[in-house]
Amino acid sequence: MRTQVAIIGAGPAGLLLGQLLYKAGIDNIIIEQRSADYVLGRIRAGVLEQVTVDLLKQAGADKRMNEEGLPHDGIELLFKGQRHRINLHDLTGGKRVIVYGQTEVTRDLMAVRAEEGLTTVYEASNVQPVDFESAKPKVRYEKDGQVHEIECDFIAGCDGFHGICRASAPQDKIKTFEKVYPFGWLGLLSDTPPVSHELIYANTERGFALCSQRSATRSRYYLQVPLTDKVEDWSDEAFWEELKKRLDPEARANLVTGPSLEKSIAPLRSFVTEPMRFGRMFLAGDAAHIVPPTGAKGLNLAASDVGYLSQAFTEYYKDNSEAGIDRYSEQCLRRVWKAERFSWWMTSMLHNFPNEGEFNTKVQEAELDYIVNSVAGSTSLAENYVGLPLV
Repeated sequence: MRTQVAIIGAGPAGLLLGQLLYKAGIDNIIIEQRSADYVLGRIRAGVLEQVTVDLLKQAGADKRMNEEGLPHDGIELLFKGQRHRINLHDLTGGKRVIVYGQTEVTRDLMAVRAEEGLTTVYEASNVQPVDFESAKPKVRYEKDGQVHEIECDFIAGCDGFHGICRASAPQDKIKTFEKVYPFGWLGLLSDTPPVSHELIYANTERGFALCSQRSATRSRYYLQVPLTDKVEDWSDEAFWEELKKRLDPEARANLVTGPSLEKSIAPLRSFVTEPMRFGRMFLAGDAAHIVPPTGAKGLNLAASDVGYLSQAFTEYYKDNSEAGIDRYSEQCLRRVWKAERFSWWMTSMLHNFPNEGEFNTKVQEAELDYIVNSVAGSTSLAENYVGLPLV
């Protein structure tokens, strides 16, 4: 087979890139080691920045998001037993975020790709990017007992943190930066109305909590838990009781409980790879960076990577210019590190850190007090939360 861009990974990053390239008249094939059902079964975040919303519109995958997504003009910070609203809309000149689950984004992108009859190879095993430091890169994989090879101009590594693309990069040309946090998030998804129409981020003596949502009838809640905890340790009843203890009286009274649809524990880490380009192979999304979910940046960073990469490939094929692909890594990393800083800062401000003591608690409370009572502080949080524009 022959294509212009071979995309490894059919998560939202790979699917969005494939659709943007298709719209620009650039041929592409997506190769995914998992099944389509497995990809759709991943439960992930769902706060979309304006940049992500605009790219989904450009990709022609925004119809259902516009109908079912929930625009949010603010968030609430809960500390010392009281909630304080950050007005994102007013502080950023009219910007907002849209709450729409990553699973639904993936479903929409799969649907438009299928409608256009574009090629996606699912359940491909032993996927390997080959010769990407030459002018003729290839992707090899096995399917139905046969070895297949795709010749291409470029490889886009959108295959996640554990994918083959970053692992295939020359070890003498890659550098990684990592911070692992001493706790995880226990998440519960339920078909219950949200406790509030906007997200609540809670800093409490018992640990962090987040009240989020997927729709007007589906809620997503998180609790900070030790890394030693197992999902089996937490019954639904235990989860709801602990969440109530971390909420203010009004939220506690409004909380509607119900059986969990999904429950899982995710460790938190910050991770960045430099560079994000190796010859004719480009990393995008979780293949290149991970952020703790506190800042709602994971999916949005993947989308911004893809935005830059689609622009770069379009310049290459339409204008015969390599300027975009040459500056791809630098452009992405500038935005990535700002999002890493914001996500680290939100995590540091809102969570209990074992062995840090009361001094750290008092500093957190002072920081939160400054944020909610300072226009400059609130504006800084709001600007970062709604997302910085693509350069």
